[in-house]
Amino acid sequence: MHGLVIKNTGSWYTVLTDAGQLLDCKVKGNFRIKGIRSTNPVAVGDRVTVNDEGWITEIEDRKNYIIRKSINLSKQSHILAANVDQAILVVTVARPETSTTFIDRFLASAEAYRVPVILIFNKSDLLSDEEAHYQQMMIDLYETIGYECHAISAQTGEGIEPLHHKLEGKITLLSGNSGVGKSTLINRLVPNANLRTADISDAHQTGMHTTTFSEMIPMGSGWLIDTPGIKGFGTFDMEREELTSYFKEIFEFSKQCRFSDCTHTHEPGCAVLKAVEDHYIAQSRYQSYLSMLDDKDENKYREAY
Repeated sequence: MHGLVIKNTGSWYTVLTDAGQLLDCKVKGNFRIKGIRSTNPVAVGDRVTVNDEGWITEIEDRKNYIIRKSINLSKQSHILAANVDQAILVVTVARPETSTTFIDRFLASAEAYRVPVILIFNKSDLLSDEEAHYQQMMIDLYETIGYECHAISAQTGEGIEPLHHKLEGKITLLSGNSGVGKSTLINRLVPNANLRTADISDAHQTGMHTTTFSEMIPMGSGWLIDTPGIKGFGTFDMEREELTSYFKEIFEFSKQCRFSDCTHTHEPGCAVLKAVEDHYIAQSRYQSYLSMLDDKDENKYREAY
């Protein structure tokens, strides 16, 4: 039988077969995808083959996936979802604050696998004038680079309507830090989803996990993939020489560098360094690029990213 993995709890998988049947399935302990060192060899969004005993025996070739470094095992990865048409990254400028480094790492990983990303700035109704100004600066920055941005309030419904037609007929990964309001947003987009939500921790202004496993939620003719909130986004299997192409604006300026193998860190005639100095490239984006160059020393991964 063939089907689609729509839920992964870590110990078993729910597969929607092509005949419309829901099956709880498992994988053998030694099941591994060739060439990918992953803590979860089967991911939500995978097309799989299942035998009569409920074992997943084969995974079809993936068109793409979103992957990050496993926090506990530096040499392994964790696949958030496979075969997605687009991703929505939900961020907040306050309560809690999403770091630009986290945003940039997610965007670069999505660029690596050619997954379009929409940035959703949630909790706009809660912002002070100063925070609202900062949010608009962030939106201006990422829209200038070429990313679609929306300012919304999942709590009140403000700004939600334009998202519906963006999601129709597509498989969309929903990701972000804990506490940014992913579950509230899904409940607003899919009223019968009834996902649990939780308050922000007052002591640390950080989110508390309400989603504990990845799951595909039907939405009209499309799917939303809800994933657990993540604190850090360590990039995985990115070569130094490829990294420039995952930052759109850095890549454009890099074409003007004196040396074709320029790392944009110290070389004479580096057009990227000049663009940073002249404020054509945001300092925050350049710092994110440098931090990802640093990832090649795997011991330097820090969860705060």
